[in-house]
Amino acid sequence: MENQKMNTGKETDNEFTRNKKKEEAFNCRPTAAFISAAWTALFVGMISYCVGLWNADMWLNEKGYYFTILLFGLFSVVSVQKSVRDKQEGIPVTEIYYGICWFTTIASILLLIIGLWNADMELSEKGFYGMSFVLALFSAVAVQKNTRDIKFLDKKEK
Repeated sequence: MENQKMNTGKETDNEFTRNKKKEEAFNCRPTAAFISAAWTALFVGMISYCVGLWNADMWLNEKGYYFTILLFGLFSVVSVQKSVRDKQEGIPVTEIYYGICWFTTIASILLLIIGLWNADMELSEKGFYGMSFVLALFSAVAVQKNTRDIKFLDKKEK
């Protein structure tokens, strides 16, 4: 026999209750070590990418292309993390915004790959730009998550 929930007319498991349970279950504050590691990784990724661009033997418009992709990628991954977290916490996020966030994140990565694929530079340089880009994107997500966790817990404690 199939286990069925009887409808008594009362909403016992509504969205508010589920969100409240999520809030009560979450109580893990990021450690200072993890916060500093995330910020350090972000700065190392961004600064190394930019120093590489500064010292690169490229035209200024090429440098601008790669710098814009870095900024575009960082903004995109932070937007993805924010919209994912908003959905998790029950904050309304439109599907169009959520989709655009993922699209721009994927687009920034593809634009970097296409640019590096067609660039006239050593393979080691291409690897350097790719790795510093990925480090910066990943750490931006970690920094955003830490910031959101701390803000959430500080608000909860008040």
